[in-house]
Amino acid sequence: MIDPHRFSIGPAGSEIAMLQWGERGKSPALLLHGTGFVADVWDEVARELASTYTVYALDRRGHGASHKPGAYHFLDYADDVCRVIDALELRDVYGIGHSAGATDLLLAAKLRPGRFTHLFVMEPTVMDPRKARDASAGLSEWATAGVQGVLRRQAEFDSFEAVFKRYRAAPAFADWTETSLWAYVKHGFAPLENGRVRLCCTPEIESAILRPIFEAMDQIYTGDARGNPFARLIEIDCPVRVTTAEASGAIYKEMALRAVSLIPRVSTQAFAGIGHCVAQEAPAVVVRAVREFSA
Repeated sequence: MIDPHRFSIGPAGSEIAMLQWGERGKSPALLLHGTGFVADVWDEVARELASTYTVYALDRRGHGASHKPGAYHFLDYADDVCRVIDALELRDVYGIGHSAGATDLLLAAKLRPGRFTHLFVMEPTVMDPRKARDASAGLSEWATAGVQGVLRRQAEFDSFEAVFKRYRAAPAFADWTETSLWAYVKHGFAPLENGRVRLCCTPEIESAILRPIFEAMDQIYTGDARGNPFARLIEIDCPVRVTTAEASGAIYKEMALRAVSLIPRVSTQAFAGIGHCVAQEAPAVVVRAVREFSA
């Protein structure tokens, strides 16, 4: 089993950390992880897809070995995807994304029309701009709790083994495959000089990343100087498959419905008995669905 090739795009200080499975020359598949994770959590999916595609995955800004600039709006992430596409000169891309990473792909498809052949997006983070609420009211109580609650997350552990043991017992990771969880632990944490390990996406960074996400959930996202980008979803020019997971939270299903209502060439799929992190819980199921959609 050959490990993925690691490289980066961009100058020091704004680098995007990349993984590549398989040799170049095949049609490219580009994989985007969700908030808090790293490119390596795709490993089981990517190894299977590498027989057909040149598979790429990236650490989204704020995560893993990628840059952490403090700017975490939706279009910032979409711009990073475009940087990857341009730097690698990718065409006929099969985009596969999870949660907020799925949103990156949806928005990048509008910024780089004609570059994607298919988009397979698992429970994307989507606001319906046609039903926006008054943003001056601020985040709802539950969303505020989500943004602030992550600040209490433990950032340092004695060892990678200690992280794995703690996370394996956590409900959010209980159904992950052992391979996926170890991939997250080994690459989502960095060793310190004192022998301990620390989250790459620190609680402070993740809280900053989550604020725009919860604003979109709450239907109050206004964006930065570039505005709210979600109206652009109606202009996506390739087939899109939007999936949901039966054991996932209600808000994820609601946002998937928002996406379906906006995207022109859209179809849907529901995964039975699986939670929000479907690619890490049932990678073989995802591989099969990805291949069926492309066919």
